[in-house]
Amino acid sequence: MVEAKLIVKVEKMSIQDLPGVGAATAEKLEQAGYKDLLSMAVATIGELVEAAGVTESVARKMINAARDSMRMGFETGTEVLQRRGTISKISTGSQNFDTMMGGGFETAAITECFGEFGCGKTQIGHLLCVAALKEDSEAYAVYIDTENTFRPERIQQLAQGAGLDAEDALSRLMVARAYNSDHQMLLAEKVDSLIAEGKKIRLLVIDSLTSHFRAEFIGRGTLAERQQKLNRHMHALSKVAQTHNLCVYVTNQVMAKPDQFFGDPTHAIGGHVVGHASTFRIYLRKGKKGTRVAKLIDAPNLPDAEVCFEVQEGGLRDVS
Repeated sequence: MVEAKLIVKVEKMSIQDLPGVGAATAEKLEQAGYKDLLSMAVATIGELVEAAGVTESVARKMINAARDSMRMGFETGTEVLQRRGTISKISTGSQNFDTMMGGGFETAAITECFGEFGCGKTQIGHLLCVAALKEDSEAYAVYIDTENTFRPERIQQLAQGAGLDAEDALSRLMVARAYNSDHQMLLAEKVDSLIAEGKKIRLLVIDSLTSHFRAEFIGRGTLAERQQKLNRHMHALSKVAQTHNLCVYVTNQVMAKPDQFFGDPTHAIGGHVVGHASTFRIYLRKGKKGTRVAKLIDAPNLPDAEVCFEVQEGGLRDVS
């Protein structure tokens, strides 16, 4: 009975129950997006110092208390497996593509697609939006557009091909144009606010992830600053994906290395920062006769694989 009471007490704890958090501090934290114990538990000391104006020692006490209340410690592999039972997959409509991805694009993870222009990265982003909305009639998708590539007409085509009402699909798609890297990061952080408003966000698309970073940080002298900023952005996306069990799909630009004489000289922008932060990495390239080739080059639980498909008006079609 005592244990049951303790559990009830933990569930009813709020931010103001944490050490060092009064009414004024709680208000500052909520304005910065820290509205529950989970958001406090996964925050860093520096983030809380900046958001609430407290000292590092007080921020550390807040985080430790939040983690203790959430019981964020070691757990058995069996418990991890049971928790992964809550993860779902978003289908691409292509049987071969879904098989390569272990059933579809995974929630609570970041999937990066990189390749040259015209290889199908944006098409897959549009397709995933429609697929997420089709699989759950109450779900919403968020699309952050950095290159002016979002087209509502394409969503209508794909929705009709999937048997969805086009107007309903568009009404459940939240779109924002990001005009610089800071704006892009701010929009990604606002996903928490949309969820707090009661919207069931299932998918977050950023197309493309690195275009603003690439344009704003020019030359080797700014590389370290760019990578640090990009690293913060990727960690924020990872936190959003895992905290709210949603799928994060990001497209990435590429560059060619002229000094590479053997193999494919195409490399993704963002280097190891983006590569390590992404759960799944897919390399897209153009195939023969208008086809596209998707190659899974990194996944924690899947082998490297390659599939060929066509982008059609109603979606993707497998090519043997």
